[in-house]
Amino acid sequence: MKIFIIGGSGRVATELIKDLVKDGHSVTAGARHEDNIIDLAGVTKVHLDLHVSVDELAKLMEGNDAVYFTAGSRGKDLLQTDAFGAVKTMQASEKVGIKRYIMLSSVFALQPEKWQLPGLKELMDYNIAKFFADNYLINQTKLAYTILQPGGLTEEKATGKISLDVVKPGTNPIPDVAQTLADILKFDNTIGKVIIMASGDTPIDQALSEIE
Repeated sequence: MKIFIIGGSGRVATELIKDLVKDGHSVTAGARHEDNIIDLAGVTKVHLDLHVSVDELAKLMEGNDAVYFTAGSRGKDLLQTDAFGAVKTMQASEKVGIKRYIMLSSVFALQPEKWQLPGLKELMDYNIAKFFADNYLINQTKLAYTILQPGGLTEEKATGKISLDVVKPGTNPIPDVAQTLADILKFDNTIGKVIIMASGDTPIDQALSEIE
C-alpha cells in the first residue's frame, strides 16, 4: 500500500516508518522539519505544515491508500496542530478519496471523567485537543478510521506484547506503539474502533485479531 504519515519526524513515526517499510509498504512522510525524517529506501520526505489549507494538504496526500496521524505539538500548538490540524487532514483525506485513516491519540481522550486520574491531570489541555479531534473523526467523517489510545510513551525496548483491557493509565514502549499502529492495517476488524492500549502479556497481532 501507499501510506502517508503526518508528523513523520516524531519518535513514534520513526519506528512506524521502519515497520511499514519492513511490511513492504511505500511511505511518504510529512513534517515541518522534513530533514529530521528517517532516511530509508522506500520513504519519500515532504514538507508539511498543518497551518496550511485543506486544499494544500490534499495535494500532498493525494494518491495514497491510507493515512496515519502521528503529529503532536508537545503542548506548544494544541489548537492548530493536535486539534484542528488533525481535522484538516481528515477533510483532505476525504477530498482526495483516501478511506483508511489511523489516528494516534491518547489514553482515555474520549472519556473526560477519567482525566483526573494520576498521570492524566497534567495532560488536560492535550486531552481536550485529542477529544475534539477524535470526536470529529468518529462523528463528522465517513473515513474507515481506527483510533489508537496508548498511555505514556517510554523509550524502552519493544516487548511485542500489549493489553487492550485498560482500566487505568499505563505506559507503552514506543516501538510497541509503532508496531501496533503498523499491524492495525492488517486487521479490518479494527475499522471503526477506538483501541485503548497499555503494556501487557498478549502478542500484538493476537490482541488485534481478537477485537470485536
